[in-house]
Amino acid sequence: MIKALEVDIPTDYKVLVETTHERGFTPEEVAERCADKIIQISEDSHPGIRDQAYAFRQHIVKVLAFYMREAIKSDRTTTYNTLSKAGYKELAEQLRRL
Repeated sequence: MIKALEVDIPTDYKVLVETTHERGFTPEEVAERCADKIIQISEDSHPGIRDQAYAFRQHIVKVLAFYMREAIKSDRTTTYNTLSKAGYKELAEQLRRL
C-alpha cells in the first residue's frame, strides 16, 4: 500500500526583486539580503528585544560581508593559480590587480 505524503505549502508568497546597474552585488548588499533571511524582527516585539535584535542583525551583516570578501579573495587566488598554470600569466596578473 502506498501512503500519500501531505505537504503544507504557504499561500502567502512574497517575491522581492533587487537589481544593480552594470555591476554585481557587493558583499555588503548580499550580506543584507542574507541577514533578512536569517533574522526576522517583528515591529510588535518589546522595544528592548527589538533593539537588541537589530543590533545583532547589524553585527551579522558585518560578519557575513567580511567572510564573503575573504571568499572572493580566495576564489581569485584559485583562479590566478589556475590561469598561471595554464600559461595565461598576463591574464592572471590582471586578475590579481583587481
